[in-house]
Amino acid sequence: MTAVLVAVVIILVLAIAAAGASVRILREYERAVVFRLGRLVGAKGPGIVLLVPLIDRMVRVDLRTVTFEVPPQDVITRDNVPAKVNAVAYFRVVDPVKSVVEVERIRNATSQIAQTTLRSVLGKADLDTLLAEREQLNEDLQQIIDEQTEPWGVKVTTVEIKDVGIPQGMQRAMAREAEAERERRA
Repeated sequence: MTAVLVAVVIILVLAIAAAGASVRILREYERAVVFRLGRLVGAKGPGIVLLVPLIDRMVRVDLRTVTFEVPPQDVITRDNVPAKVNAVAYFRVVDPVKSVVEVERIRNATSQIAQTTLRSVLGKADLDTLLAEREQLNEDLQQIIDEQTEPWGVKVTTVEIKDVGIPQGMQRAMAREAEAERERRA
């Protein structure tokens, strides 16, 4: 009798463990990309997601907007002025399946694209454009980065240039030029 009772308890514990391993609860802003024996099943969620124990694997994907700071980049403008520029980018996953299947680490890949695009776009602009027309440059950056990340299921919503640092000598020369222009007008 005790052997049967022990067997029933063991089977009951295994059944509870299997049920616990097969149920996942996703929040409203999360999706699950499910793989069955390595093959893509699809995206599921939010709410309760049932998995086949030991056969299904789930990758959790966050659909909220991610803010990341593009590290300061050394840029040489079209008129050969060195500058240190940093920016901030906002993106979100719009297709969870593509974001898991098409690229390995979505944040790192988007960050690298943003850094190289920042150097490329700002290297084509001269210093006056960089200082005066930031909004147009922001739009160009956002559009180019968004086009490159679209195959990954990522939408870049905004890119903003935060700070443009120019050498002290260049700042003094610009101040002298502005002062000379004011004196000329006076």
